[in-house]
Amino acid sequence: MPYGAFCTLTEYEHLEAFMHISEVAPRWIKNIHEFISEGQSHVLKVHHIDREKNQFDVSIKRVSEEEKKFKLARVRDEKKIKKILEVAISNAKVKLSKEEVREKIEKVLDVYEFFELLGEGEVKLLEELDLPKQLKSELLEIAKKSFKKPIVEVKKIVSFTSYDQNGVEKIKKAFELEENNVQVLYLGAPHYQISLKANSYKDGEKHMKKILDEVEKFAVKNNCSFEMEIEK
Repeated sequence: MPYGAFCTLTEYEHLEAFMHISEVAPRWIKNIHEFISEGQSHVLKVHHIDREKNQFDVSIKRVSEEEKKFKLARVRDEKKIKKILEVAISNAKVKLSKEEVREKIEKVLDVYEFFELLGEGEVKLLEELDLPKQLKSELLEIAKKSFKKPIVEVKKIVSFTSYDQNGVEKIKKAFELEENNVQVLYLGAPHYQISLKANSYKDGEKHMKKILDEVEKFAVKNNCSFEMEIEK
């Protein structure tokens, strides 16, 4: 519609949601069809729920690039998991459905985490499963070959300023992060980009918050100006 779009949330029993035109893109748009059209699939974020009216409001512009990448990776993993279960059941020649096997796995652990750990060789997980021995063996072998833990990158831009005579040294010290997976990029005074890699977006955001808190504490103690840049 000219004022927005009605969407079907395929992961949530095909619930209907509404996306206002202001939630389609980060800037003002005249024609919604320039950005979305009927039949397309998008990664969306639910930003408001009216439980009394059973209404759901969703957004494209509120989804960051990292969140989009992570979600798309999860969708690919879901397809991979279904294929793993299908092949394992067929090879093991057991009379169980994919749904039954998945249900038994999820009694022990989240199915995504289960296959990530199994792919890394965590064979002890299989001991907790109420499944035939041959099927456990097939799950392990296939997971090792086809399932790898996702790696996501989280980036934040900050503003950091010191007006002391030794200001440059203070700034260098503030960003001396003793971690191999964390990088600081100078963007031009007073802007810096901090980036890190993690196994999940949730873990990455948690780790990033810890780093930013440390930098902010340093700024306060050393009479420096520190500010998080707003993502646009």
